[in-house]
Parts: sequence; structure tokens; C-alpha cells
Amino acid sequence: MDATTRVACNPELFNPVSTMGMQVAFILVISHCFQLVLKPLGQPGPVAQILSGFVLGPSGLSHLKFIKDIFFQDLAGDYYETMALFARIIIMFLIGLESDIPYLLRNLRPASIIACGGCVTSTLFAAAITPFIYHQTGAQGPMFTMILTIAVILSNAASPIVIRLATELKFSTTDFGRLAISSALITDTYSVVLLVVAAKGKTGRKFMPWVLFGCLSFVLVVAVIILNMYLANWLNRRNRDQKHLKNAEAFGILSVVVVTAMAVELMGFNSIVACFLLGSMFPRGGKTCRTLLPKLNYSVHNFIFPVYLGYMGFQADVTYLNSFANLGIIALVLLLSLGGKISGTLAACYYLRIPMNYEGVLLAFLMNVKGFVDLVSISVGLQRHEVTSQQFYGLMLVSIVVNTLIVGPIIAHIVRRENESLGYRHEALEWQDPEIELRILACVHSPRHVSTIVGLIAALKGSEKGPVAPYLMHLIELPEKSKNHSLMYHQREDDELSDEDNYGGNEVAEINEAVDAFTAETGVVVHQMKAVSPFLNMYADVCARAEETRASIILLHFHKHQRIDGKMEPGKEGIRTTNQKVLRHSKCSVAILVDRGLTNSSSAAAAARGGQASVSGSESLQHVVTLFFGGPDDREALGFSQRLSMHHHINLTVIRFLAASDKERSAGVTVKHKEEEDVLTMSVCSSDHETESEADTTILTEFYNRYVTSGQVGYVEKNVETGAETASALREMADMYSLFIVGKGGRGYSPLTTGMSDWEECPELGTVGDLLGSSDFDLSGSVLVIQQHRISSNDDDDER
Repeated sequence: MDATTRVACNPELFNPVSTMGMQVAFILVISHCFQLVLKPLGQPGPVAQILSGFVLGPSGLSHLKFIKDIFFQDLAGDYYETMALFARIIIMFLIGLESDIPYLLRNLRPASIIACGGCVTSTLFAAAITPFIYHQTGAQGPMFTMILTIAVILSNAASPIVIRLATELKFSTTDFGRLAISSALITDTYSVVLLVVAAKGKTGRKFMPWVLFGCLSFVLVVAVIILNMYLANWLNRRNRDQKHLKNAEAFGILSVVVVTAMAVELMGFNSIVACFLLGSMFPRGGKTCRTLLPKLNYSVHNFIFPVYLGYMGFQADVTYLNSFANLGIIALVLLLSLGGKISGTLAACYYLRIPMNYEGVLLAFLMNVKGFVDLVSISVGLQRHEVTSQQFYGLMLVSIVVNTLIVGPIIAHIVRRENESLGYRHEALEWQDPEIELRILACVHSPRHVSTIVGLIAALKGSEKGPVAPYLMHLIELPEKSKNHSLMYHQREDDELSDEDNYGGNEVAEINEAVDAFTAETGVVVHQMKAVSPFLNMYADVCARAEETRASIILLHFHKHQRIDGKMEPGKEGIRTTNQKVLRHSKCSVAILVDRGLTNSSSAAAAARGGQASVSGSESLQHVVTLFFGGPDDREALGFSQRLSMHHHINLTVIRFLAASDKERSAGVTVKHKEEEDVLTMSVCSSDHETESEADTTILTEFYNRYVTSGQVGYVEKNVETGAETASALREMADMYSLFIVGKGGRGYSPLTTGMSDWEECPELGTVGDLLGSSDFDLSGSVLVIQQHRISSNDDDDER
């Protein structure tokens, strides 16, 4: 903060600013060059960015006189530090904006234990080595201050760099990655508390004024959080018909954050935690957050991070390693930093029963990444003239940079080696606990699909014990260019020069409005994304995004939609082709929704309220049925249904179809009454399909004991002999339910569906789903057809 004051009071701004601009340009160019070289070798971006500053700084090219004259002018360090201050503000605000706070709260205990394990051991090690470093570097001032400074250096885990590493190495969306990020955030909070205590000791400020300014800072942050809520809601209403906020409005939001952070700094406190709180408490729904995220992501990842991390490496000066004593200090700090974090984190993992063969070790190295809290700590010590040894400052800088340069490649190596373990591992819904988080990727082609999709998402939310993480992907067809590609640049139409953000027209605004209203009503935050591609390759975008988000199920819309007269009208054939390819290539379960709910008055009213569909109406009880014939897809449909059963406005019934010839052999599920208690007995239906029958029996037994016996779900058995009898039974219940859930197939030959596929029109729905979704079948409810993921031998054969 002192550097910022000196910069603001400097009468000659133009030359230093232009010089700094040139320096920043040098760092960006060298950083991107290093990244081009190191990325094919598997090294993440932060390593290349720190290394670029390390090479450009006094440890490398700045030994040359003309480069040194450019990079080491008067006030150059102050300008860099001022730039770093504003970079920290933006970075921490973005981290807060992207943080999964509900996940952090749900996993606060394990994340806190992991963070405390490394922090406690590192603090003890810092207290042990401080006397040696204090005397060796000729430092002055209270030794307690140096203990706190070294404790920050050893215990800190740079959450921005951890997030960046996890994102680039593609495990940030896994449970392990989110646990690591949460632990790093808690560790950073601990380090900032130590930093505040150290700063208090250095300033010599009396206790009462320090407490007063602390309370004022807290009140200011709370007031700005409330102000941001009202400001974001006002901007959302003001731009109701727009896709995004105007640049001036986004700049106004950021100005409020920067001014608040500067006020906190002026009161003598570090603004890192304040900026994170401002971001984490910022309203997630609406155009304001949707505008800030892409703008900040682009700026931070392409400009701020390379410059900031480059500046971190730029400060390190290996010329301080001019003696064995100094080299020993660096080695000691590195060994204790690694040893403290590894031993403490592994002990915490052992207590939490986290596998220590690779997850525990990787977590330990992730917690050992160093970053800006360390830089702030030693900078404060130097500026306050309490730890006046420049040697201490230089040695600690070198240890921080070298530590990250060592840890980064190790993390990348472990992730590459354990790629299968950290990669996308799908767990079928039939085996998932309904109280763990369900990650959904819902795909829509137009606004008419949104109301039913978000209504289904609301129904899946069920209770607080079964959280849902929904992602809504807008699929937009990329039109083929019919224009002459030989036209000159100035002769081309504007739309030919447009980027993906301009595709979709007014539909984007309509979808955004429906999602925003849904979020405001239900509190469920829907993460929106977009894919613009030809129908031929659209499935690849869907499958890639499902893998990236670790989705458990993909929700697709049927290519037909219902007309006013109740008939199903075909849509674009490309939508059907996309659905077929997603069913074939997806690495998770897939569900196709045949929507018949938009013509219902209750559904229309719900859509007007903000996107609720007929399956989750908030005013009336919705009746949902799951049809069970047997097989993996029907078991997956049953696993999907158990989450719906937890919603208080859904009455779920499971109907199992059994062969009439097996009735005398007590096939399926039977309930015998004995002493007024229900006792469930199961038997195997047929020896020809013994394995599948056992799996069906197991899943039905667990479902029955958990939901049916408690009265939460209804259970009915229907005995039929042929496909004609099955179709007749389905027609009898056509008007009884608002949603039919059924598996696509995968059950092999079954006499229960014999003959039903003779007039099959859409094989992607399966035999039963095709009948229910047919225009000839007089059905008033929607149909959800689910396919469980299974490895196909012809994954490489695309349907054309």
C-alpha cells in the first residue's frame, strides 16, 4: 500500500508508466513462448509464467546492462507492487465468484482438517528454524515477527495457483479437485490471519485502534456485500431484454470492489480475504454475474495471471546464493516447507481415510504451492523496516519461486501418471446414494425446451440432503456459409465476422431470462454454457462438456414437439442425429425427454412464474410413474426416480411388469403380511437371465425397503403375457400420470414387449419409449427415456 501511495504522488507519471507497459509486454511475450514450449511436455501455465519472470529478472537477462536499465529504474518496484495489488484484488474477487461455496460448506470438516494438518506442522517448523535464519541473515526487530513471516511462507497454499493448476490439468471439477481447492482457500485464510497479526506487531499500533479499524473493515465489507446484491438485482432488471451488461456497468461493479479493497488496505489490513468474500457473496443468478465471469476470466487468465506470476519470478535474485550459508538457508526452507506440508497433509489424509498412494501425496504437493500471500508477507516486513535485512527478503523470494518451480512439475507428473484415477469415472445412478450431489448436463435447442428442463431440475433437487449441480447447455446450429469465400475483408457481411456470442439471436436472451427467473424462485444456480457447431459434430461438444463437468446424466430433448392439437410434429433432423450420437458416444447415462407438458395450463403458468414445468409444480401434487421391465436401463431409471421421490410435491409410483406365466412361481417382488408387518421376499424369475434377474432383484429390494415400506413411494405389479397386453396396460394409465420414466432397453429379448417394435419409428427411444412417445398413442404426460452408460464395440462408427 505504501508503494501505491508513492506512485500516486509521483509527479512524473508518463515515463515510468510507459516503461512499465514495455516491461509487461516483455513478460507476456516470454511467458507465452515458454508456455508453447512447456505445454507439450505436460507442464501447466503457472510454471511457464513464473519461469519467464525468473529468466527475465535479475537472475537472468537483466544482467545485461541495457535490459537492466529498462527494468530497474527508480520507482520501478513501486509500480510493479501497485500493479500486483490491483491484480490480487481482481484475482481474489474472481476466485470468490467462481467458488463452490455450498460444496465448501458441505465438506468444511475434511477441508479444514487437511488445511490444519499442513498449517500446524509448518508453523512448528517455522518456530524451530527462525532463530538460525534470524542470526544468519543479520535481521533486526522482534524475532516473533520473523516467526510469523516464515510460518506464512511455509504454511501458505496459493489458492489461485492451485485453482489454475487443477483447471489446466483437468481435475478441478472432480471431488478430489474441489476438496483440494477448498483446503487451499482455508489455508490461505490461516496465512492471512498470521499476516494481519504480523502487520499489527510491525506497525506498533495499539490494541484498541487496531480492533476499531478491524471492526470498521468488517462492517464496510458487509455493507458492500449488501450493496452488491441490490446493485446486481437493479442491473438485472435494467437490462432485462439484453444478453449482457454494458461495459460501463461491469466497470462500475469492479470499481466498487477495488475502492472497498483499497479502503481495507488503508485501514492497515490485507484485502485478500475481503475481496474473496465480496466475490463469494456476489449474487450468482442474473446477467450481472453472467457478464462478469467471462470478462474477468479472459482478462485474468490471459493477462493478469501471466504478468502477476511473471512478476513473482522476476523478483527472485539468485545472486544472493553467494555462500554456502545462504544456500543452506534456501535448502532448509524448501525441505521444511515440503516436509511440513507432506507430513501434516498425509496425517490428515490418514485420519480421513483418503487413499495415500496418490491422492494423499498429490494433495500434499498441491498444498505446498506458494503464491502472493508469501510475497505480501515478506514485502510488509521489508516496508515496515522491522526486518531490515535485504538478504532475508531476497532469500525468501528465491525459496518461494524455486518451491513452486519444483512442485508444479511434480504435480503435473503425478496427474499424468494417475490420469485414469483422476479422470472421468462415471458411477451409474442405480448405485449412487441419492443424498450425494447429482451433476446434470441439460441440453436445449430453443427457449421452448427450457421450462420443462428446469422444472425437472427443480424436481431432482428433492431435499437439502440431495444437492443438484445443473449445467444448461444451449446448442446452436452453425449455419453453413453460402457466401463467396473469395470476398475481400471489407466486402464481407458483419455476421460472417461475428464470434460465437452473436449466434442464437433473441433466443439467448429468452433462455437467460427463464433461467434467471427460475434461480430467483428456487435458489438453484444453473451454470449456463453454449455450443455453436454443425449438427454433424454437435454430439462431440456435448460429450466433451459432460466429461469436463463430470456429469452423471445428460438430458436431451426429443426432436419432435407437441402441437396445439396434441400431435407430435417433427423438428430438425439434425437434432435427432445429435441425440443418437450422444447415446452412442457419451461416457455417462443419457435421458431423452419427450415433452408434452407445455400445453398444460398449470405448466404454462409455472413457466410464466420462472420456468417450472409440470413435473415440479409448486401448487399441485404431480403424479410420476416409473415403468420397470428389467435390465440395466430400467435399473438406471429406477435410480433416477429415487431422487424424484424425495420431492414433497411428487407422488411417485413404480410399476413392475411381470410375465403372467411366472405369477404362480412368485416371480418378482411379493409382500407377505405377518403380524401386521410387511416382509419382502424375492425370487429369481428365470434361469435364462439369471445375472440380470439377480441385479434387478437386488436394486428392487433395496428400493422397496428404503422407499416403499415407508410409504414414500407406491409399488404395483402388473402381470402381462404379450406385448399387446403391455400396450393395453399402458393405455389404461395414459391419463393418470404427468411423467412416465422408462429405460430405453438393454433387457434383451422379453415376451412382455414382443410385437411392440413392429411399427417402431424412433429406435433411440427403445421399444416402450417409442410407443409412449408416438403421436398415435393417446398420452397426456411427458416421457423420459433413460439409457445407462455401457461400453459399445462400435463407438467409432458415427451415424451419418
